Amino acid sequence: MVEFKVVVSDPKTGRAYNVDASGGAAGAIVGKRIGDELEAGSLGLAGYRILITGASDRTGITAKKGIPGAGRKKLLLAGGIGFHPTMDGERRRKTIRASEITQDFVQINARVTTYGEKPLDELFPKVEGEKKAEKSAPKARVGKK
Repeated sequence: MVEFKVVVSDPKTGRAYNVDASGGAAGAIVGKRIGDELEAGSLGLAGYRILITGASDRTGITAKKGIPGAGRKKLLLAGGIGFHPTMDGERRRKTIRASEITQDFVQINARVTTYGEKPLDELFPKVEGEKKAEKSAPKARVGKK
């Protein structure tokens, strides 16, 4: 049975929400590609449409848009998703996942493109102990200088 953690980002508020997708909801995502837009009703977000922006598999290997197929590929990268060079002109051969969503993926990243009737804050109630959006004052340093 396929299970995904779908991270849905809300561009209006800047918040992200976690949705666990299994069974039919996860089956609706399998076979899609990064950059595809789909109905989020199966994820419990009635009236919402989401755009798949990225994904990663169980070992943490990220998927890159524009790579055909459904498996892992070893690519020579000079920067971008999957590799961040430390020196100018640095290139490295890295393992990257293709853009098609398969059962090997664990996390799917998505962004809301069309909003439903209810706001996401109502669909995902705040949990006690969740971080507050307010910034606190910086802590004073105590100890050796």
